[in-house]
Amino acid sequence: MGVLMSKKQQVQKCTSVVSAFQQGMKERAPSTTNQGERSGEGPAESLPPPNPKEGEHGEADSKVGPSGTSQQAAAPGPAPTRDECKVNQEAWNRLRDGKGVEPEDLDKTGHQLTPPAFVRPKRDANDDQPVEIALGQREQPVNDEMCEVCEVWTANDLFPCRTCTRVFHDGCLRELGYLRTELLQEMRETAHTSTGWSCYYCDNVNLLLTEEEMYSLMETFKQCKIIPESCLVSDELLQYRHFVSKQLFEKDLSDEQEEEVLAQFAALDPEKRGQIEWSDFLYHESLGVLRKFRTENSLVRLLSAKERDHVRSVFVGLDLDKDGVVTGAETRWAQQSWFQKSSKESQSCNVSISHVGPISESSPASSSSERSSQKDDNRPVSWEDFLRESAIYILAARPNSLAMHIRLPL
Repeated sequence: MGVLMSKKQQVQKCTSVVSAFQQGMKERAPSTTNQGERSGEGPAESLPPPNPKEGEHGEADSKVGPSGTSQQAAAPGPAPTRDECKVNQEAWNRLRDGKGVEPEDLDKTGHQLTPPAFVRPKRDANDDQPVEIALGQREQPVNDEMCEVCEVWTANDLFPCRTCTRVFHDGCLRELGYLRTELLQEMRETAHTSTGWSCYYCDNVNLLLTEEEMYSLMETFKQCKIIPESCLVSDELLQYRHFVSKQLFEKDLSDEQEEEVLAQFAALDPEKRGQIEWSDFLYHESLGVLRKFRTENSLVRLLSAKERDHVRSVFVGLDLDKDGVVTGAETRWAQQSWFQKSSKESQSCNVSISHVGPISESSPASSSSERSSQKDDNRPVSWEDFLRESAIYILAARPNSLAMHIRLPL
């Protein structure tokens, strides 16, 4: 990972590393007043910075107002100022490249490390072809030895990601401005436990989208007058869904579908604050794009080695008779279990599971629906099918947020 550096560059990097490490040690001092309660999802600071690059995909719409509400489209207000247009332009650019804080916006005092660049993935020609993942062959990936940011090894002072093999110094993350103080404390408490912690690469599932998929999502946001980095209330989410329904199906949402949207809103607002964070909304929509444009085989290819090993353990635990087959009911239980990352979150999941499900023509309580559910409960599911059906839920469980970013099956 290293590169040749002059003596001056080496001294500058060592100075940055020492500063980050010392800052992390100071913040790790025991204090009861600095332990904040866990919130739904951090603001822009907790997400990765964008990759500045040229292109037309992220150009801002000069007609978009600063508030981001759909009511503004019906009742236009005063023209946006030059500063507001600049803010909107920067927000669209951050959304295009992977939402985060612009490097020039970081406090330069004490922030000496350089944020990494992010490049959106490209799909391979065989992306939709089945991938062979053996059940009995565990991969057991080993975490990196050096911090992803400063490339320095300090043994027990490194915090691993639960999804990938990257490790980090808490001081380096603080220096880059990726995590607030309460989120840093949460990382220190969970990174070495079974709950785990997702790094800023893996937490942001929007980074799984290709350039083309991201452009499609951005165009939908622009047409709906959605401004990046703004919170949404339930009425705004309903109006957004009505617009998408008219665009795709040329009809409004039914009453049952509106109830489903409100149920999804509740799942994205586990702390009952009456609004959903922009990052949670973005992750939910990004997963919807993956579900719409990708095949199950393509989603399986996105899973990390740690995630594949985890799903192996879950399947083996369910397959008590060791015949390589589980039931549909056990598969759905496993899909729900991915989201139980902590006791607090488990309680949130248990409350919303009964309300969240796929949009259907008939009521789930009807007899025909019950018969269909019983038939699905008893269907045999092989290891390969189990992996394909679970892939989207495993990806949805990557973020550290308490919000449920995808509908769970009934």
